[in-house]
Amino acid sequence: MKEFEFSRLPINVPKVQTKNRLISTPIPSPGTNNILSNLEQYESRSMQGQIPIVWDRAEDFNVYDKHGNKWIDFTSTIFVANVGHGNQHVCNAVKEVLEKPLLHTYAYMNEERVRYHQKLVEFAGPPFEKAFLLSAGTESTEAALKLMRMNGRKIGKKRLGIICVEGNWHGRTMGAQMMSGNPSQKDWIGYHDPHIHHIPFPYPWVLNGKTGAEFLEIGLGKLQKSGIDLDDDICGFMLETFQGWGAVFYPKDFVQAIEDICKKYNILLTFDEMQSGFARTGKKFGYEHYCVQADLLCCGKGIASGFPLSAVIGTTEIMDLPDVGNMSSTHSANPIVCAAGLATLEEIERLELVQETERKGQILFDKLNELKEKYPDRISWVLGNGLIAALIFKLPGELKPDTVFPSWVSEKALQKGLLVVHTGRESIKLGPPLTISNEALIEGVNVLDESISEVLNN
Repeated sequence: MKEFEFSRLPINVPKVQTKNRLISTPIPSPGTNNILSNLEQYESRSMQGQIPIVWDRAEDFNVYDKHGNKWIDFTSTIFVANVGHGNQHVCNAVKEVLEKPLLHTYAYMNEERVRYHQKLVEFAGPPFEKAFLLSAGTESTEAALKLMRMNGRKIGKKRLGIICVEGNWHGRTMGAQMMSGNPSQKDWIGYHDPHIHHIPFPYPWVLNGKTGAEFLEIGLGKLQKSGIDLDDDICGFMLETFQGWGAVFYPKDFVQAIEDICKKYNILLTFDEMQSGFARTGKKFGYEHYCVQADLLCCGKGIASGFPLSAVIGTTEIMDLPDVGNMSSTHSANPIVCAAGLATLEEIERLELVQETERKGQILFDKLNELKEKYPDRISWVLGNGLIAALIFKLPGELKPDTVFPSWVSEKALQKGLLVVHTGRESIKLGPPLTISNEALIEGVNVLDESISEVLNN
């Protein structure tokens, strides 16, 4: 089937004007196609293919183009703007550093670095004691892979195996892709690390009456039959806190059973919290939904409101395994990103975003479940927690996933003043800034309802 392509030529659409939305031109707005075409001449095509909108500015939970069209943002620029686009406290903190001026210090000391590390570790809470800062999420998962294996070597594991989960995503660098569960995405590597193993993901539609713990037992049983000994051969579990494309959380007992195994066999339990961290799910970190204790957290995206920062957080015992200079990054812990990260945490606390996201999440999921009841022949699942959600679509009268319908709905929503996450799969993901108003949150879901209805009728 040919991949869906958004129209890049302006289409006359009904005008929209509410408190939270404004559509006053054809969509995509005039000139969008020229800008995208010019970019394609110079930028790798791997960055192309998203919804055709050219952002001009973004404030709180709204995105604007240069013609003044205004969208409710249900993407948070893919779950980065947790404290709102252009948060003034974050901007002011960065300006203070710029005005010193102080742009970069590599591994040399700066005070922002000290303040931020302390705040980040305090925010994570016990037993976490130290953090290692990097620039991108994939660096963070690579660092966690290294730490798990260094710990395995230290405690005398015979092999340094890592157990991961099919369908999970951990980044685009080599180690991160080997841990990820999409085989086609890592064909370029040319080989697979024989000590990185994958077990099936417990999607709600494949459990077939099994508990999460029972499903895990079957997956690990197959691994053990292949000759893998959990005690001798495994030093780490890497879990994406929820599976990204569909906001699919694990059954709680699945993760709790993994924790039990980790304790029994001296295995480190690591969570990839890129999409789920920093209040996004109604908890400080998403792993808390499972009532387990992580050994390592890999963080990024919402950590610094759009500035290039990521982190691994763990105990002193684990984080201090590398010798001095053994783990560093050129742009790690520079004063600008540390100031942004600190201000982001301060805003999460000042605005009580953990509690607010839990409350708003109830509003969001009540509305989304109404959509599921309204369109039972199209929406098969509503998944997520807090202010991260996904609608899973199916073909009418069938259980098979529909990968085209969500794209049409995403395009229709764009024309009406709502930005959603286009996955290219059978899902539409929703993740507004955590500062979104109740009114805008409800309005956004209502626009989604209109979009589904109009696509169905046309």
